[in-house]
Amino acid sequence: MIGAMITLYHCIDARSFRTLWMLEELDLPYELKVLPFPPRARARDYLAINPLGTVPLLIDGGARLTESSATCQYLAARHSPGALDVGPREPDYAAYLNWLHMSDATLTFPQTLVLRYERLEPPERRQPQVAQDYARWFLARLRAVDAALADERAHLCAGRFTAADVAVAYAPMLAGRIGLGEQLPPRVRAYGERLARRPAFTRAQAAQREAAIAQGVPAEPALNG
Repeated sequence: MIGAMITLYHCIDARSFRTLWMLEELDLPYELKVLPFPPRARARDYLAINPLGTVPLLIDGGARLTESSATCQYLAARHSPGALDVGPREPDYAAYLNWLHMSDATLTFPQTLVLRYERLEPPERRQPQVAQDYARWFLARLRAVDAALADERAHLCAGRFTAADVAVAYAPMLAGRIGLGEQLPPRVRAYGERLARRPAFTRAQAAQREAAIAQGVPAEPALNG
């Protein structure tokens, strides 16, 4: 490990789960601080630490990261060069970067709008048509993942498990939480289920529940509505 203890601010099963999963994959010591979701409304003191009021917030010495896909790239490069990252000289470097950025900008973004306008807004502000439109958008964007898995490959790039798999596999996980799991393409659903059986994924799930209970935060994800 480099520098002081890593600290992760996290909400149960939110996008910060990517970061938590990475920490477990890398077997890094960390302090986990679990917040109620959404923290900008339900943990106002957190705004003094992260003015965005979002998770993750990953603190590693002087490094502070608030974008979940960036935390995956950072942790892989900083703490597992040649393992969970893909180096610039490797043939799949460009694909690796593209998957990392696609995971949030293209896949998770529409899911968050489904979550907001179907579940999180007060009943009078919910917009079923908006939620349906963005659900269709999300499912359409999964075509890229489905195509990449068409040759029955186990992982998205570089012929091995990488941070890109952590970042992208969160999308089918979240889809299950917001009622879209049954609409996933079979290959994408199988990919997500396979990666969810990794020991580090299981440890991350247990770690967030245990920390939530210890810190007096509901251990069930608010993402479920």
